Amino acid sequence: MESLAVLSPFINPKIMSFLNEDITKRWFDLEFKLIEKFGRKPDLEAILFLIGIQEVQFVKNIFTKEEKQDLIHIAICIVMAPSGYYILEHYDDEGWPHFKQIKDLPKVNMNDQELFLKEHVLLYFSNQENFNSNNLSNLK
Repeated sequence: MESLAVLSPFINPKIMSFLNEDITKRWFDLEFKLIEKFGRKPDLEAILFLIGIQEVQFVKNIFTKEEKQDLIHIAICIVMAPSGYYILEHYDDEGWPHFKQIKDLPKVNMNDQELFLKEHVLLYFSNQENFNSNNLSNLK
């Protein structure tokens, strides 16, 4: 999957605007579902944190700052894996997944980097079976 952010220099600006609007609409839809579940609007980092928690399936009330950073990193690896950027190498003795980067991430500006991540997060959720607010019951 080539990301829209990576391809943007090669796409007609009018088409690019339409595609950005599509991503924005789908992002707002995702945020709305998460607002329904948690009562507040999450930013991109919070959504990545939630993906990390869902993927490692640890049951903890409090995570250390380092664990939170690790969970966000795990989420980034997981959402980027379908595009061939990371592969799962192994799980350590504590159950934490470890990934290997197999392809360089594109060098893009900050706006395109955020768009790139959002596209992958949206792909992650679209690949979740029948994703809706009820599927977020594991996320506390």
